[in-house]
Amino acid sequence: MSGRSSSPPDLSPVERLELLDRRALEGGGPERIERQHAAGKLTARERIDRLLDPGSFVEMDRLVVHRCADFGMESQKIPGDGVVTGHGRIDGRPVFVFAQDFTVFGGSLSSAYASKICKIMDLALKAGVPIIGLNDSGGARIQEGVESLAGYAEIFLRNTLASGVVPQISAIMGPCAGGAVYSPAITDFVLMVEGTSYMFITGPDVIRAVTHEEVTKEALGGAHTHATRSGVAHFACPDDESCLATIRTLLSYLPSNNCEDPPRVPCADPVDREDPQLDDVVPTDPTRPYDIREVIRRVVDHGHILEVHADYAQNIVCGFARVGGRSVGVVANQPAVLAGCLDIKASIKAARFVRFCDCFNVPLLTFVDVPGFLPGTDQEYGGIIVHGAKLLYAYCEATVPKITVITRKAYGGAYDVMSSKHIRGDFSFAYPTAEIAVMGPEGAVQIVYRREIEASSDPEATRRAFVEEYRRKFASPFKAAELGFVDEVIRPRHTRSRIARALELLAGKRDRNPPRKHGNIPL
Repeated sequence: MSGRSSSPPDLSPVERLELLDRRALEGGGPERIERQHAAGKLTARERIDRLLDPGSFVEMDRLVVHRCADFGMESQKIPGDGVVTGHGRIDGRPVFVFAQDFTVFGGSLSSAYASKICKIMDLALKAGVPIIGLNDSGGARIQEGVESLAGYAEIFLRNTLASGVVPQISAIMGPCAGGAVYSPAITDFVLMVEGTSYMFITGPDVIRAVTHEEVTKEALGGAHTHATRSGVAHFACPDDESCLATIRTLLSYLPSNNCEDPPRVPCADPVDREDPQLDDVVPTDPTRPYDIREVIRRVVDHGHILEVHADYAQNIVCGFARVGGRSVGVVANQPAVLAGCLDIKASIKAARFVRFCDCFNVPLLTFVDVPGFLPGTDQEYGGIIVHGAKLLYAYCEATVPKITVITRKAYGGAYDVMSSKHIRGDFSFAYPTAEIAVMGPEGAVQIVYRREIEASSDPEATRRAFVEEYRRKFASPFKAAELGFVDEVIRPRHTRSRIARALELLAGKRDRNPPRKHGNIPL
């Protein structure tokens, strides 16, 4: 790479520009590009071409080079300096994008490189346009020392200032280690590519030296690990192409900034469509599991949902869908996993999703089938109280339209937390078989009628009678409807039409929180 940025002095200005453009487009050169392809990865420019609408990309700062004169770097200057930045369109809507180029200095970040990223982030914030980062970097450029670290901090600051103002999406498409991981972590969504990407603070070698643990890069910070265990990755994609396609799909549900509503798309799925099969999806036996995704698919447009964190905290389902062409954020307890109980991971997952939707004016559609919070010393010692409070806080704080459907169980504090009427839920529907109470009938009867059962000549028959009486008098959705805590008890087949009607009515909803600098969510 030595001397590649220099140009013969006898070139005209136009010839010099053409030469520099050509060198910028070559990146690290054919040999390094071939290595990138051999590793199963696209180049930075190929990724941008796949991500954006054809012909829409406008590059910025193509001729920027690093300013380091030490360690022989003066003779190693490549136009662009390892990151491609600019703007383009996705489905006709503007976005700003940067793509780290691993073929140039391993994609390592210099102060000039950081300045390029900061420039487009500043412009995105002014223009109210989403920011997409395609990460593939070996980290800070060692030759620049603290200047590269300062560059990271400048990016972190802008990530924070842009949070909740414009959507920020990070795709990890190669290495991302050390301090570099904090920028994606601040952004709204993190996508990772299986087999070619990894994220960690300290690598396997350091861990081996400090803790004597043996672990591979993939096991420590690969896409599968972060999608299933840590929750750092919201999406794990099989390859670069799939990752970029997922970004396009994700953006289709989101507004460009926090002052806009999500785009509404034409819908060929009738909003008043009834689904008789939905009447039989939820078992009447409260102990029988079922897949809440089946309910969701039968309610939303064309059965499509883009699930977020699909492999993490699977006892709760979060994702984007549409009803009548309107974007909605779906949150649903999953009875097929841990009986739908809320635990630490599920609370954090859902709270983060609810707050994102509230930031960007995406209505919340909540399906409730929750027996309570998961009991156990692991949960208590892990702070289920404070983590569960995060979800409660998120729903209480949210000012977007909130529609709730209680499909079966809604017990105890979890009933309150899951977007109940009492925390500013707008519309609350319940199926006829729903049970809404402090606790399940079985447990309640054992506490309230224990003496009567023990004194009975037929304790089992007496217990069953009390259970049915409790279910009818106290746990029935009709009791909640009498009190106004449920707006309507509906047949499952009518769920879609009720939700669509509610969304239409709430389209102009305006709600505000008290004036303040910001709340103090229990982190």
